[in-house]
Amino acid sequence: MKTRTILLTLLVFFIGAAVCFAADPQMGTWKLNEAKSKIGAGSPKLTTVVYEAAGDSVKVTVDGTDGDGKPLHNEWTGKYDGKDYPVTGDPSADTRSYKKVNDHTLTFTNKKGDKVTISGRAVVSADGKTRTVTITGTDSKGKKFTSTVVYDKQ
Repeated sequence: MKTRTILLTLLVFFIGAAVCFAADPQMGTWKLNEAKSKIGAGSPKLTTVVYEAAGDSVKVTVDGTDGDGKPLHNEWTGKYDGKDYPVTGDPSADTRSYKKVNDHTLTFTNKKGDKVTISGRAVVSADGKTRTVTITGTDSKGKKFTSTVVYDKQ
């Protein structure tokens, strides 16, 4: 009887988590729409961003080029709770935090040590087909940049 109760409890938990993440419009693969984007000089060009469930957290995988045009790949796993979680593969950041503003909007901050290197806001359209990300930051040479980047859901 205990085994059955435990299995049923786990099943309900995983179904609940799946429903929660399925309802998150950020989840999925997003491809850069360069024609609709305004990428500032020195800003990274993130060509593919993937949001996927990782247990009770979210994993974000980013591919593209950095502000100097070199290949870029980084990964972050954490929650949308505004707390800093480690990011790997990004020489300009040790940690990243995401905070859910509403069902379609996230804010994020990248930090190197205690210094903010990039901050921004990601908004998914009402139909869930596009994602617009506004970014402000400082490039590797210390120059400030601003970008508005549009992604299409794949």
